[in-house]
Amino acid sequence: MNAGGAETFLMKIYRRLDKSCFQMDFAVNIDAKGFYDDEIIRMGGKLFKFPAKSESLIRYIRGLKKIIQDGKYDAVLRITSNAMGFMDLAIAKMAGAKKCIARSSNSSDGNSFGARISHRIGSLLFKRFVDVKIAPSSEAAIYTFGKKDYDRGLVHILHNGLDLDYFSYTENGRISVRNEFGITPNQIVLGHVGRFSIQKNHSFLLKIFQCYHNSNPDSALMLVGNGELKNDIQKKVQEMGLEKNVIFAGIRSDMPSIYSAIDVFVFPSLYEGMPNAVIEAQACGLRCVVSDYITRESNVSGEVEYISLTTSLQKWIDAISSMIGKIRIKVTEKFEKEGYDIDNTVKKIESIFFV
Repeated sequence: MNAGGAETFLMKIYRRLDKSCFQMDFAVNIDAKGFYDDEIIRMGGKLFKFPAKSESLIRYIRGLKKIIQDGKYDAVLRITSNAMGFMDLAIAKMAGAKKCIARSSNSSDGNSFGARISHRIGSLLFKRFVDVKIAPSSEAAIYTFGKKDYDRGLVHILHNGLDLDYFSYTENGRISVRNEFGITPNQIVLGHVGRFSIQKNHSFLLKIFQCYHNSNPDSALMLVGNGELKNDIQKKVQEMGLEKNVIFAGIRSDMPSIYSAIDVFVFPSLYEGMPNAVIEAQACGLRCVVSDYITRESNVSGEVEYISLTTSLQKWIDAISSMIGKIRIKVTEKFEKEGYDIDNTVKKIESIFFV
């Protein structure tokens, strides 16, 4: 339960869930302590750890089956980026779960041969074990559950709702974060929040920033997150001579302040289901420049610009430059109208999961 998009989505739900009526427990197969573990325990939740498939398929099956049988769970939710998540729900069915729920978290798993084959195989088996299908966007719904089910209205579109009072711009937050990292009040900061992985396309982001920085030498790039490619990106930053201008902020618990400190949010992902970070950035008044692989449904504020990854870097720079210096956008009414407030999302969750 680290601070990734899927985990953060679950925690936003869990914090607002009416725990006098409902409870959520969590099963993970990573032994290391997670970012949200202590908070889950404090709120009365249980956190189960069991072996991953890659460690031992037999122990994985036995472990997950025992958790579900011992807990006598009414519903089991599997957040998955592809249809291979059917395996967990097949085990849940065998263990006696009354309702098996799948939430799609992505619109792709990359273009590798293995990813395509596993998704194709999983798709043939998935529907047998899924009682309820949910997704954050139409692209994520179609990728995981198929266009036919989406067109027939068999997939619930569930927005990544936010606490709109919490996710808002604050001048104190901007000053605090900028002071922490030695950023001057007038310095332009481009920002990105996301796991250091191939999907998030940090290498291309560095090219964008280098091009922008050549014309704006006082600018900085703030990278928030952690992940398997972090060391590689740090090495590239050094090779490009940008180590004094790129900030590795790590995993943060003060995200509204981070967004407040940034001037333009840049997000050149190779694929996404519905990026939490882009929604959060808009809620804090940020304008965003993102890749055109990202769903247009993420443009809740009307201030997101989509740029092709195959176009010139100058188009990215022009889009970023056009957003510098503009007054922060106010989005509360738009977010509420489009159903992106957390209370709306939790009500839907309660009606889908527990009724």
